[in-house]
Amino acid sequence: MRIVLQKVSKADIDVVDEISGEVDETFVPQHIGIGYVLLVGVSDEDGQEQIDWLAQKISKLRVFEDENGKMNLSLAQVGGEILSVSQFTLFGDVRKGNRPSFIKAGKPEHAKQIWLDFNDALKAQGVNVKVGRFGSHMRVSLTNDGPVTILFDTDELMAKH
Repeated sequence: MRIVLQKVSKADIDVVDEISGEVDETFVPQHIGIGYVLLVGVSDEDGQEQIDWLAQKISKLRVFEDENGKMNLSLAQVGGEILSVSQFTLFGDVRKGNRPSFIKAGKPEHAKQIWLDFNDALKAQGVNVKVGRFGSHMRVSLTNDGPVTILFDTDELMAKH
């Protein structure tokens, strides 16, 4: 799995109708205040081990400032939330040509289930999680706080733990 985590002071997401380009009224727009926006990419090799490792790592990550201005507080300690967005383009390969190849992105059925299970694993850690809609065109607005942006790649990170 690949996740881009952005620490935010606020974030919103809408789903856009791909034909009209208008906001899809069947989707309830989601909003969070302080917390993380997670852009989540899944490969076909990802499973429960990656889900569990990332959910624990992200829920315990200490990147919020304490009273001394040091990154020392976790999401729970600041009452933060997560906005989780599926994003197969994190597996885009641009080494050849000018059009990305997404061959390493997970097949939709597998990727959707892993993403849903990952969101459930975060909730099991006590995190309030709001989500976009898998496989949809979405508009994400956020105010990156810090800015703090961290990349998680289970292929690299799990090999070292």
